[in-house]
Amino acid sequence: MKKSRKFLLALNFLFVFCSFVFAQNLKKPQNPCSPLFPSDELIEYECYKIQREETPENIFGEDYYEAALRFNRIDRRHIWPRKHLKAPKNLESVKDFTPLPKNLDKAKNYPKYVFISIQEQFLGAYEFGELKFSMPIASGRNGHFTPKGIFKVLGRDKNHRSSLYKIEKTNIPYPMFWAVKFYVSKEGTAFWIHGRDLPGYPASHGCIGLYDEEMQKKYYGFPEKPKLNDAKKFYFWLFPGSENDEKPLDFPKNEPVIPIEII
Repeated sequence: MKKSRKFLLALNFLFVFCSFVFAQNLKKPQNPCSPLFPSDELIEYECYKIQREETPENIFGEDYYEAALRFNRIDRRHIWPRKHLKAPKNLESVKDFTPLPKNLDKAKNYPKYVFISIQEQFLGAYEFGELKFSMPIASGRNGHFTPKGIFKVLGRDKNHRSSLYKIEKTNIPYPMFWAVKFYVSKEGTAFWIHGRDLPGYPASHGCIGLYDEEMQKKYYGFPEKPKLNDAKKFYFWLFPGSENDEKPLDFPKNEPVIPIEII
């Protein structure tokens, strides 16, 4: 009888304790500036709530809005009232922001080497181990994870479109312009680095997305003056002299391999 009573008391205590922990977790406010990245701690910022009629240009100024967007891994199409942004207290601190190393030893023997951090949502373009430029990305969301490992450039398609997904509320295949193929799964699914929307968090179906405001202007009518066109910059860095590409091309077998490392 005593054992049963002790058991019931222990069970009751466990129930009360678990309920308390659950209630405490419910009380913890979510950071409105999520997602958070490891490199956030390097920059002092405040979580700023966007007001009606505000734009990145008038919040951060013409000289700094692009850097602030890159720090937030977001494009102008995904800025709206009541949304929160990380607003650097010193805008100069994000002028040339990158969370990636300036030098990469493993890339020293390669004329070109691509390094992508899923955790940081950033891509770096290296030449003989030296970072030439970096840019924010949107990788695969939950249930559509981007593969990790060391891959290589397999081909390119400047005018690529999705065969599976369409622009919302239309029958137009989703544009994946300036596309660089780096992996094909056993099931035959191809993974690309290409232009797309950047909402500030992992949002793709497994590919790596880069800024393409020219595409957004064409299909969504915004922004009025496209400026962030990282997908095109990355494409021409990989394939100089490819301005007249009109059809998909495999990577030449006689060219040096271009590794793409995703961690």
